Amino acid sequence: MTIKLHCFGESGNSYKAALALQLSGLDWEPVFVDFFNGAARQPEYLENVNAMGEAPVLVDGDVKLSQSGVIQQYITDKTGKFGGSNAEKYDVLRWVLWDNHKLSSQAGMTRFLMNFLPEDKRPQQVIPFMQGRLKAAYAVLNKHLEGRDWIVGNGITNADISCCGYLYYPEPFGFDRKEWSNIDRWLDNISRLKGWKHPYDLMPGHPSDRT
Repeated sequence: MTIKLHCFGESGNSYKAALALQLSGLDWEPVFVDFFNGAARQPEYLENVNAMGEAPVLVDGDVKLSQSGVIQQYITDKTGKFGGSNAEKYDVLRWVLWDNHKLSSQAGMTRFLMNFLPEDKRPQQVIPFMQGRLKAAYAVLNKHLEGRDWIVGNGITNADISCCGYLYYPEPFGFDRKEWSNIDRWLDNISRLKGWKHPYDLMPGHPSDRT
């Protein structure tokens, strides 16, 4: 049975789930969520897909899961991939949680404020504050990757898939790969993996669709 992932291309959290599926080799297909036209707030979506009004949502037969980290763990449990060794699994989880709280949550918000809100509604005092917090997160990740190809262990894990979620997007939000040499090298490691695709190639939905 083909796994379905309710997602949209602009969503870094959707990308974490989609990339895990893509690299896992599981049979899956994206289901477009027209988020910017309010699809996730419609009663049908809230009742039948996700009461939280968010994407991604994975549907695998009778299994329905939301939250990217949960979906990633489901893929790991199903395939045995991306969880790290038994000795590494808590370190993988540590980085997934760090990303959710310190990196992706703030990158996603900052990118949204800077690119997807009308210019006259962008909170000009908030954006530099968020970018400062992001810079601190980039510094943590960049330092950790010194001398390492992967965040945990000797291969890609959910730590990498989670932390890279927003870092391939072209829209400006205060991240320039050239300024963070270890992160830049690590992102290249991921993009060289067989099956890797950019978020706008992996999932339906692109800012140009709304222009």
